[in-house]
Amino acid sequence: MKLTYFQGKVPNFGDELNPYIWNRILPSQFLDENEKEIFLGIGSIIWNNLPKTSIKHVMGSGFGGYTNAPDMHDGSWNVVFVRGPRTAALLGLDPSKAICDGAILLRTMEFPRSAKTDRVAFIPHFHSIPRGFWQEACKHAGIDFIDPRDPVDVVLSQMTAAKMVITEAMHGAIVADAIRVPWVAVQPIHSENRMKWFDWADSLDLPLRQHNLWPSSVFETYLKISGSKKNHGPRAYQLNKSILAAPLNMVLVHTAAARLQTLAKQEPQLSVDDKIASLTDNALNRVQDFVRERTSIQIQAE
Repeated sequence: MKLTYFQGKVPNFGDELNPYIWNRILPSQFLDENEKEIFLGIGSIIWNNLPKTSIKHVMGSGFGGYTNAPDMHDGSWNVVFVRGPRTAALLGLDPSKAICDGAILLRTMEFPRSAKTDRVAFIPHFHSIPRGFWQEACKHAGIDFIDPRDPVDVVLSQMTAAKMVITEAMHGAIVADAIRVPWVAVQPIHSENRMKWFDWADSLDLPLRQHNLWPSSVFETYLKISGSKKNHGPRAYQLNKSILAAPLNMVLVHTAAARLQTLAKQEPQLSVDDKIASLTDNALNRVQDFVRERTSIQIQAE
């Protein structure tokens, strides 16, 4: 059974949680490279272009609309649980299948924690890093920059040190909520990344408050104004590098920094303790039942 998740040209915290969590929770050698069965965990990875002949086991995944909805009733899907009620509804699944994002299972394991500070941290969406100047904006704002491209242990250590996290990355909020670090959500500058937030928040009965994030570059300004959902090639990134854009980029970095300072004063959110504890137990029980079932099938086959 092969662990399958989004793997881009650069690592991304939300996606890299997959090997980090599942290799710790699942028994040794439960996962392998055999694609006759694939294990879908964390991320908006319920796609219609997955192998038709593979049995697809869904463990807390979401549907993000990046492809058309697959036929979940074609006999190749085993849905253990999905990220939230919106995913369940869009895919025609029983509402009982909607539990929460698989990253909630971080609550069941040990991981590196840092001493708490009085610092606020910002986590951009990993796409925003090459599109903007967020490290510079954070420096001007006096806010710690957390790079979602860093190893999971590093990001977790930085998050646990923060008194509050401002996050454009959905898994910044999901993980912060799971490990009980107050968070402030900002609406992703790129519109394609917005719907899935509400899928997760609905699973926690959490009235999501998303604040506006001001762009830190000419390219991000174009994305925000146009609402473009296109994949942008190398030429689009040259917007930030032209001589004419340099003074405007400088201004935008300072306005983005000012916005971050304002966001740092907003009231943060956390889900209700009892609710997230109940969902964690439910998700873990579903995983354990799945492991017992698959192990029994394997023993009988032998």
